[in-house]
Amino acid sequence: MSVPDPEPARKPRRIGLYAPFALALVVVLVWSGFWLWARARTDAGLDETAEALRQSGYEVSWKTKTVGGYPFRLNVTLTEARVRDPSGWGLASPRIEAESYLHGLGSWVMAAPQGLSVMRPSGGGVNVTGKTIHASATRLDKRPPNLSFEGVDLAFAPAPGARPFALSGAGKLELHLRAGPDDQAAVLLRVEGGKAQAGGFLSRVAADRPVGVVWDSTLSKVSAFSGDDWAEAARAWSLGDGAITVREAGLTAGETTLNVRSGALSAGGDGRLRGNLAVELRGAQAALAAMAETGLVTRDAADAAAVVAAARQGSGASADVDLVFQAGRVTLGPVALGPAPKLY
Repeated sequence: MSVPDPEPARKPRRIGLYAPFALALVVVLVWSGFWLWARARTDAGLDETAEALRQSGYEVSWKTKTVGGYPFRLNVTLTEARVRDPSGWGLASPRIEAESYLHGLGSWVMAAPQGLSVMRPSGGGVNVTGKTIHASATRLDKRPPNLSFEGVDLAFAPAPGARPFALSGAGKLELHLRAGPDDQAAVLLRVEGGKAQAGGFLSRVAADRPVGVVWDSTLSKVSAFSGDDWAEAARAWSLGDGAITVREAGLTAGETTLNVRSGALSAGGDGRLRGNLAVELRGAQAALAAMAETGLVTRDAADAAAVVAAARQGSGASADVDLVFQAGRVTLGPVALGPAPKLY
């Protein structure tokens, strides 16, 4: 009995071998197309935003703009970037670097590795350099967005011909804006290890010791803060009954401290602050004397305020007083110190 010949073996099918490579190629092509679209949209969006700001009276410019970061990020680099609003506030930097992951284009991280310049409406510019100068922006589709700034080992130098800044340096500076419920927003400013500018008020009070600042507050009616520039937006916010609730605030300069226990502020029709701050003062006499020496208040006002602070101090080291902002003036107790700070 003969055994039948076996059937010839079939050639192996190649589809199982090539399918994963074909699928990977499709994914790469689709992802690359999406990245190119996002890159083009970001590039055009920068131009559109800049043009819209120019139409509103802003100065916006840069020398070069590059968008890269393939395959997972979008990296935007601007050189000699500058933006300034109609009221005179602005920022400029030799180089701005921004980065966002492709899966989270609503969140951006920015850096100014060569420093930046802050332009003031009066007083000229302040050049800022440091070990770290970072910022971030998230929830850009919300009002307000979440914004943060952080600087480490900062140095502040007035531009040629500009008025000196209060600080010449800071170990750390952070500023945060966070959206909250019920049309509110939180603002936090913190300065640690500050160094006072020589010859100024803080320098006289701090006596070469560190300066610290904290400001933690809640803003109401933030949706009313809208306009082509800071002044217009602040005025609209004020007319919309916007107010500032101070949760924590303080200034430390050497032996002198000012701590705000509570307070509520708003802006009057003249743009100046109005409201009341309940504060605890330590070293008030030295601070008031330094204010008189630097021309921030008159000698008579400083002397009268020092008498009030001494009377409120009692047997302790601190004096409890009220800083009242009313009718365009700021008073310590019953003593008028000078014009109230102008918000817009």
